[in-house]
Amino acid sequence: MPAEAAGSDEGHGRDGLRKVARVVLLDPRDRVLLLHGHEPDDPSDDWWFTPGGGVEGDETREQAALRELVEETGITEVELGPVLWRRTCSFPFAGRRWDQDEWYFLARTAQTATAATGLTELERRSVAGSRWWTCRELTEAHETVYPTKLAELLRRVLDEGPPATPEVLDTEIV
Repeated sequence: MPAEAAGSDEGHGRDGLRKVARVVLLDPRDRVLLLHGHEPDDPSDDWWFTPGGGVEGDETREQAALRELVEETGITEVELGPVLWRRTCSFPFAGRRWDQDEWYFLARTAQTATAATGLTELERRSVAGSRWWTCRELTEAHETVYPTKLAELLRRVLDEGPPATPEVLDTEIV
């Protein structure tokens, strides 16, 4: 599952879940940026996921979202919008289990060139690159994408706009 788990153990909530901020980053053509991750020791076990990662220290989720976006993509010119979705998930990655409370922020940018210059050592071993996807490409993709049903969720946001309050997605346990 996602290489964004590769950060520190900081930012755990009272429930023991790692607090995570994720970014649904759209370009002017409504394409979404996804990172291509894999198990560090098995590149064939791969998936696509939104940029983001764990909250560090006393930063807010908004601050974490923007920091992670810069570290993982180099993109700094961002208009951060509302939280679209919240999700609890649990998955194995790099030899341990990650239990996370994820918030997905909508964001827009005109900056489409990426440069992952701030990756951790584990992320460097488990992130193979990035790609801008259209909603149609996501719908037709045979690759694993997280969160599950991202194409459907994104289509609804593009058609109807962001929800008035964050939608709580189904808990995902891998």
